Amino acid sequence: MKCRKCGGLAAVELRRHNAAFCPPDFIAFFRNQVSEAVRRHRMFTREESVLVAVSGGKDSLGLWDVLLDQGYMTTGLYLDLGIYDYSKESRAKCEAFAAHRGAPLLVVSVEEAVGAPIPGVQAATRRPTCSACGLSKRYLMNKAALDYGFPVVATGHNLDDEAAALFGSILHWQAEPLARQSPALPSTHPKLVRRVKPLYRLSELETAAYAFLRGIDYIVEECPFAKGATSLMHKEILNRLEEASPGAKHNFLYGFLEKGRPAFERMSAVALNECARCGQVTTGTLCGFCKLADQVKRSR
Repeated sequence: MKCRKCGGLAAVELRRHNAAFCPPDFIAFFRNQVSEAVRRHRMFTREESVLVAVSGGKDSLGLWDVLLDQGYMTTGLYLDLGIYDYSKESRAKCEAFAAHRGAPLLVVSVEEAVGAPIPGVQAATRRPTCSACGLSKRYLMNKAALDYGFPVVATGHNLDDEAAALFGSILHWQAEPLARQSPALPSTHPKLVRRVKPLYRLSELETAAYAFLRGIDYIVEECPFAKGATSLMHKEILNRLEEASPGAKHNFLYGFLEKGRPAFERMSAVALNECARCGQVTTGTLCGFCKLADQVKRSR
């Protein structure tokens, strides 16, 4: 294969683009895709400080790498979920990356915030692990951004993640998640920061190739609680479709964002309040995170 740009020996083939690239040109392609996502959705400006949520995986560290190289003012945020050796290793990867790049990294402990690590939360509440983890991460990312004065949080969700989430929401016709599915969610309340996903134009294989070519040391293992997750099943189904029809995931997600989401967005109008206890945004009197903390406290 020849590189589409320079004609040299290609190292990465992108079937959905009917193209292949040598390492330098693929890295340039990857960074350009991030830049286009930021520009198209006005995710953030050069003057804004961006809080980048990092997990130690290829996607979030790859995103942080791109934003650092492009000169954005960024700080990493690692949420320590307390998931046995998995969290220890993923935290070490984030700390090593931050030290190597001379970038600031904030660490927030779920155990300190809610009263137990994620395995303890699951045992105390008998709530599905991924549900409790997702609730905790959303709450703590927003809180950290508010506490430290960041107007926007960037996450490493890629094309595969977004297409799988969309597939799951459509299977059950969940109107609220469909209304919120976007590469850039604006602030709809003074205590809600913007949330953006600059990697939504790039696939999981593409982020893996970028991390490899850039020499980024990331955690390869999946979270031990991810086994059997419906999101992985949805990804597998979409991967089979992509294999048979390159570009299927891209067309599925982009088509929804262009033609489907506006209809759901108009249907979704939720009144937002401030939690009576912590002051964070909720649709009720007490936010879900405070309720979760109460359940953990009662169990002990």
